[in-house]
Parts: sequence; C-alpha cells; structure tokens
Amino acid sequence: MSDREVLLAFSGGIDSTAAVAILREAGFQVAALTLGMTDDRDFESRVRQQAKRLSIPLHFRSVAARFGREVIDYFTEAYRTGRTPVPCTVCNSRIKWPELLTEADRLGIPFLATGHYFRITEYNSKYYVTRARDERKDQSYYLWNIPQEVLRRTVAPMGERIKRELAAEHPGMRESMGICFLGGMKCRDFLRLRLPGLRPGAVVDTSGRTIGCHEGAALYTIGQRKGLGLPEGMSVVAVDTESNRLVAGSDALLRRYVLELGGCRLVDCGEVFDAGDVRAVIRGVGRNPEGPVRIAPTRTGLRIELTDPAWAPAVGQAVVLYRGDRVVAGGFLERAE
Repeated sequence: MSDREVLLAFSGGIDSTAAVAILREAGFQVAALTLGMTDDRDFESRVRQQAKRLSIPLHFRSVAARFGREVIDYFTEAYRTGRTPVPCTVCNSRIKWPELLTEADRLGIPFLATGHYFRITEYNSKYYVTRARDERKDQSYYLWNIPQEVLRRTVAPMGERIKRELAAEHPGMRESMGICFLGGMKCRDFLRLRLPGLRPGAVVDTSGRTIGCHEGAALYTIGQRKGLGLPEGMSVVAVDTESNRLVAGSDALLRRYVLELGGCRLVDCGEVFDAGDVRAVIRGVGRNPEGPVRIAPTRTGLRIELTDPAWAPAVGQAVVLYRGDRVVAGGFLERAE
C-alpha cells in the first residue's frame, strides 16, 4: 500500500466528486467508501456509475440498520420529547467517521477524507476542525465531536474551495441533500408518519390563557411562530410534549444568558477555560450570541455565561465553541436560562 492513499467518503454528488480531483492533484491515490444509509438501490447504482466514470475503486457498506437506530430513532425521539435534534452532528460522530476509519484500517489506507467544507489546523500538537474558506458553506459546526485519532489522519480537500465556483465548473451535477433520510419529505410530514399518536392541542400564553391551537406539540420548536397565528412579537417559548401544550410569549422571554451543556468534547482544556476570546455558535431558528463567553466545568459538562444573549436556543441543539476559526469544544444544550 502507498503512503499517499486516501479513503474518501463518497456520495457521488458535486462535493465528493470535486474532492476526488482535488486529492489527485495533491498526489493522493483515491479509493472511495459509500455508506448505504437507507438501502436505496437507485442511490447505490448511481454512486457505482459515478465511481466507475472517475476510475476510483469503490467500497460499499450498508449501514441502514445502525443508521436507523443511531440517527433516525434519535431524531424522532428528540422531537417526541420536546428536544431539537442535530442529526448531521450525530451521524458524523456515530456513523460516517467511525465507518470511514474502520474501513481505512481494514484496507491499510493511512488517510481519510470527506466532501465536507472545513479545514484542519494543527496547534500545540493537537488537531482542530477549522472553518472553511467558504463561510456560506462551512460545515465545521457539525464536526465538533470528531476525535483526535481521526483528525490526525484526515485531509480536508474542500476547505479552500468556494461552492459557487464548483457549481459553475460542474453544471447539472447532483447537489448534496439536507437531511438525507427525509428523502425530500417535509420534516413535519416525516414526524407524522413516525409519531402516529400526534394530536391537536392548545397554545397558551405565559398566564395559561388559551390563545390558539397546534397540530401536535412534537412538531414545533423554541422560537417558532410560523403557522400558529400568534400575535406580533410572540413566539413559542416552551414545548411541553407530555401535556401536548405549547407556551407562547414575548420574544424578550427567549433571551438566554446561561447555557448548560452535556455530552461535551474539548480538544484542550486550556483552550477553553483559560481563554478570553471563545465564542459560541448555535445554529437554529434563533440568534447567535456575538460576544465572548465565560466557561466553567460542571459535573456533567460545561456552563457557559454569555455577555451577549442567545435568542431562542433549544434544548438538544449543538453548542459549538470557537477560538477564531478553530473549534475548541462542543456539546448538547441541556438547559438555558
């Protein structure tokens, strides 16, 4: 085996196809791994045809059963219990990267790569997921839970590329999908199929007065207002799936100054607790805090005090901590106040 071999996670779309060319230009011999997440035979056929066209060896692994347990069931259960899931983060840490590492080891291939838009920075002998050059396409937020033993073997071919330039170079090529297992279905329709017990319920204000109705509390998230007919300046401030009730209140009630995280990963404690320039990112319907944060360890994770409030962070979302462009830590939101 060559010490310039790389195993690329390959979907046959524009990003992983471009990654093949970029890696070859960098002197790598490219092999591909495709994971069958949903046992879609048409997808497998398309990927095999694209790999043949690119003259790369393809290794195909069905992980549908595991993906169903680890990602789809997690996604559904999160909404059922009033949490907001981050399926791409969970898939990357539990399915995609572990499978890529296992297959590379089986084949004796030293390097790993994906079509994600991110970079890797080495700093003080540690490896950091780092924002991509293309800020609009950057996917570093979803990769905070990738361990050091994976990152030290990873090359990031898309880190310096701009997506719109690739689209111009490859007109008509298939784009990456959002949440892959929805298959183009709206999230709400998917949840209705997975949660057949959903039923309409009341929307109340913070004093308990009924001001509207909803189609099932599990279909909604913090900060949402669309489709509920709420008065101007009001949003969902609490989701109670146990009593099938939504609480709506003033937008001001959704400002949060303290975030408590669980399930955390830190690259280096000194980069988190001893730094004064760490910032938090939370991707969702809400507003990200702008200023630096204060961080302290807790028995189960991290406590983050914000100088500038986050608006509508939802329990279950990922909170990712950056120093400059480097991801230094991340975790799942368990409580906000």
